[in-house]
Amino acid sequence: MFLVGDGPTGVLVLAGSSGRVEEDRCRVLAAAGATAASYRWFGETVDLVALESFDDPLATLHERCDRLVVLGTSRGAEAALLLGAMHPEIDAVVAISPSDVVWASLSSERPQRSSWMRGGEPLPFVPYDDSWEPDTDPPEFLGQYEQALEKYADRVPASWIPVERIAGEVLLTAGGDDRVWPAVDFADQVAARREAAGLATTVLVLDHAGHRLVLPGEAPAPPPRFAHGGTLEADSELGLMLWPHLLRLLGA
Repeated sequence: MFLVGDGPTGVLVLAGSSGRVEEDRCRVLAAAGATAASYRWFGETVDLVALESFDDPLATLHERCDRLVVLGTSRGAEAALLLGAMHPEIDAVVAISPSDVVWASLSSERPQRSSWMRGGEPLPFVPYDDSWEPDTDPPEFLGQYEQALEKYADRVPASWIPVERIAGEVLLTAGGDDRVWPAVDFADQVAARREAAGLATTVLVLDHAGHRLVLPGEAPAPPPRFAHGGTLEADSELGLMLWPHLLRLLGA
């Protein structure tokens, strides 16, 4: 596990399906006063990942720090929200380009199975429609997720991430030009379910931003294999919108 900084707030930084160890993002957060850690949290792909596998990294940060934050992007945001619902010691969840549901594994094996397990049991999930094919180059997967939500609408409620169980603060960001999945809709669903439970949620949306924002002082990520949407300028603008909220969470 990559760990840097010695601040009073520990931040576990989770990348998405790239599997990237977010060293640069950790350094940026450490420079702002955090203790930040990141690691590759899955094996070959996001497939039946045991949520208990995050226990040791969380405990390492919790032992060192007074406050605990989980910051995840995309599938890492899916993980962050699930962990927030499981661990009352997590003070805040920052979910960048989140999902409000559990998705199928990214494994090509069939039948499809969940991305996540808890207590050895797979969580209910929304499957993909195997008839879907991309019609752009590089591929945009937004249509795949929209089609899955429509085709398997009956499975969506059981697959909801229980965001109303998150006791800590929840901060969401989404770009309106996200070409990976409908992150703005997902963020709105998270906020609505929490509001129904009497819980506040901060949602930051920038219409022309894409799937991955860029924080101030952070280098852009390597070019993705598929379309993310947005532009470097817009993604950096969304990162700038998020930044003061992060500084507040860090106590900076």
